[in-house]
Amino acid sequence: MGKQATEMLKGVLEGIVLAILSRRPAYGYEITAWLRDQGFTDIAEGTIYALLVRIEQRGLVDVEKVPSEKGPPRKVYTLGPQGRQQLDEFWRTWSFLAERLEQLHNPNDEGEATQ
Repeated sequence: MGKQATEMLKGVLEGIVLAILSRRPAYGYEITAWLRDQGFTDIAEGTIYALLVRIEQRGLVDVEKVPSEKGPPRKVYTLGPQGRQQLDEFWRTWSFLAERLEQLHNPNDEGEATQ
């Protein structure tokens, strides 16, 4: 992934993680592994863990410690009601931006950009 893609990902990573958690509870390494499987190979585990701490502090997720066979208990994150609201707002913003970017990308379509 190039520098531009990495920078763009930073801006939407919270929304992506909330979307992952809207599908099912997960712990940090699971989220990182899923992102890597989807082609986000440069994503650092530390980035995801720091993001999870921030969204936990903001009350967007619920956390449950689950025993692990390989060490200390895992923190499993579940999307909470505030997280659902934040995710809904993310999708509204994403749709708005995607529509405007598509208009810029295809200026001959409806909503043509002025020159």
